[in-house]
Amino acid sequence: MRRDTIFYKLFKQFPGLLFELVDEPPLEADNYQFESVEVKETAFRIDGVFLPPANAASQVVFFAEVQFQKDEDLYFRFFSEVSLFLHRHPIRYHDWMGVIIFGSRNLEPSNLRIHRSLLAGDQVQRIYLDELGDVQQQPLGLGLMLLTIKEGTEAIETARFLLEQAQEQSEIAIIDLIATIIVYKFSNLSREEIINMLGLDVEEPRALREAKEEGRKQEGTSLVIRLLNRRLGGIPEQYLSQVQQLSLSQIEALGEELLDFSTVADLETWLQSNLG
Repeated sequence: MRRDTIFYKLFKQFPGLLFELVDEPPLEADNYQFESVEVKETAFRIDGVFLPPANAASQVVFFAEVQFQKDEDLYFRFFSEVSLFLHRHPIRYHDWMGVIIFGSRNLEPSNLRIHRSLLAGDQVQRIYLDELGDVQQQPLGLGLMLLTIKEGTEAIETARFLLEQAQEQSEIAIIDLIATIIVYKFSNLSREEIINMLGLDVEEPRALREAKEEGRKQEGTSLVIRLLNRRLGGIPEQYLSQVQQLSLSQIEALGEELLDFSTVADLETWLQSNLG
């Protein structure tokens, strides 16, 4: 199962989720920005960097690492990544915190002595998902994390419980993530089998697909308008409104065709042809 992908989506969608695991979250926790950062000129990529807002009184950067397999070099790599990142940003950040999330305690590296001063301090917090307790006693976001370590029948029961909670709270994004986790866990099953297994309404997946399609359409339309403005030096209002009314497939087609445009007349011709 691609847990790194799942946790990237989790933190990208809900960056405040990390701070539900932290003993003393920053005052500006809701405004932190999540990024996956590559440290150039090395082979390092930090799983998650949570950047404070520029106007935060205390510039504390949080580093997250998610580990679901045994890796004896984990701490060597993690502390090297942190040091390199801070070396590249020596002025902005006043302090740092590390949150390392293990599926279970037995996945932690066995040689802790060499890192004892850092691990014993207050800058690094280690989380063991299987020790967080009953899913039903956790916030919905942490419940998603716990779902990643469930298997078989327990995974299905947990997913059904979380779906019920997400539906009650109208959390469409969380419903989508629950379905994604189950798809990864049961890759041998068809979409219809998974829908039936989770007890989802037949209409609901269609609504989710439509919501995602609308989101892609909005992103695609914004990108195409930017490219048209750059290529043509501006778009008359009448053509701008027509572009905004295009379907997703038409936006994708226009995105390919506009590379050959040189004047607004080319855009006008394309719109007349494709809008009938």
